[in-house]
This record gives sequence, C-alpha cells and structure tokens, in this order.
Amino acid sequence: MLLTIKHTTRYVFADKVTHGLQRLRLKPKSTHGQDVIEWRMDITGATPQASYEDQHHNHVDLVSIDPGSPEVVVTCEGTVRTVDNHGVIGANTGLMPLWCFLRPTPLTKPGPKVRQLLAGIEADRTNVLSYLHTLSRVIGEQVEYVPGTTDAQTTAEQALSAGKGVCQDHAHIFLAAGRLIDIPMRYVGGYLRMDDRVEQEAGHGWAEAHVPGLGWVGFDISNAICPDERYVRVASGCDYSEAAPITGITRGAGKPACTFI
Repeated sequence: MLLTIKHTTRYVFADKVTHGLQRLRLKPKSTHGQDVIEWRMDITGATPQASYEDQHHNHVDLVSIDPGSPEVVVTCEGTVRTVDNHGVIGANTGLMPLWCFLRPTPLTKPGPKVRQLLAGIEADRTNVLSYLHTLSRVIGEQVEYVPGTTDAQTTAEQALSAGKGVCQDHAHIFLAAGRLIDIPMRYVGGYLRMDDRVEQEAGHGWAEAHVPGLGWVGFDISNAICPDERYVRVASGCDYSEAAPITGITRGAGKPACTFI
C-alpha cells in the first residue's frame, strides 16, 4: 500500500519563550514492512540543531525554540510504501538488548489491578503468541476506548482501574502485564490509516512483544488486530515517553496548548 502522510503539530505558548529545546521523533525509517520513499519536515518558530539516532534506533531531530516565538509549527509530509507482514517486525535491532524491555517504567509499573488481570486469564502461557492474543482481547474488553479520559502521564494501573482510556493506555497495560511474565515488550508510535476517514485527529500507538521464533510482533489492542499495511511505524521505546513525537523543555512559555492537524 502506498500511503501519503501530512501531519501538522502546533504548540502555542501563553508567554514569550526565553529558552527551549525539543526532541522531534517524527521521521519514520525504512524497516521490515515499510519503505520510506520521501519525507520532509518544515519547522517555523524553531531552529534545527542536530540529528541523531537514539538508543531505540529512532531518528531524532533536536531543535531550539526561537526566543520570543509565540508558537512552534512542525509539518511533516511524505510517502511510505507498506506491506502486510501480519504484525511481524522480526529480530531485535538497535542498541537496546532484550532484557531492557523487561524492566517496568513509571508508566508501566504493574500494581494489583494488572496482577489481577493476569490471574484471571485462563490460557496456556507456553504458547506465547496465542496467550498474547488472549491478553490483548481481555484488555480491550476491560478498558473501554474513551478519548479525553487520560493523558500522557496516566499509568497502566490507573487506566485499568478506571476501566477506560485510549490506545496509549491499552498499550501500557499490555506492556505491564507482559513484562510480569518475562516477555520483552515495547511501545510503538506512528500512523494508522483508518478505513472510515481520511483526516485523523492524531497519531496512533500500539505495542510489540518479542515472541520466540518470530522476533518482535505488533499488537494493536484498541483495534483488536495485529498491525497491517495501513500502519506506519515512526518511533519505539520502553513506554510512550521514549517514543513520544515531541518532548523537551521550555522556559518562560507558560503552559503550551498543542493542536494536531
């Protein structure tokens, strides 16, 4: 499938910025199942400083916010060719060994609710792939997809306790549970072409588990499928905070308002 993507992120600051740095993880890479044919990023209100690959093999652009700028606008546009690998990404690459994906993070630290979720699943854990499909289904049944009920700081335990959340929360619960039974897990951020619309409100998030004999395999808990040719991977990490499209620091900006187009 040939996918054309245009994504605009706008940060509007309440006060004048005196200093600011942002990391942009907005450029997808050619990998198993996708080939980036072209990609362009335009930035206003900030100046590029450096580009590098982080510990997760993500492409990162470091930019400094122009002092006094009332907003930062980042527009990404490109074309990506994808194929359906049934969610299979394959062998682990990058600088992070698999054991790093077993450790809990602040967003994925398991608590009583996650442990209770695992205890209630009656499935054969020795069949890892089948068990993960069951885990994905159970999380989707227990946590209703309700936009606006959580934010980037909501933990897996909090979302599971509330019984509602978004794709990020579904993925974090999946990560927390899988790591408890010694399955390496990571978070993935990117794009999903929805069948019922052309314009999307934001990016999408899902999870990947490392399955013996297959390597990394994707699970989109919110949509109850493994990623197919409609998905474009942009960044991955141990949780959302390490794969977020934009992170950084500002001084004198007040609380920024963010919009996606």
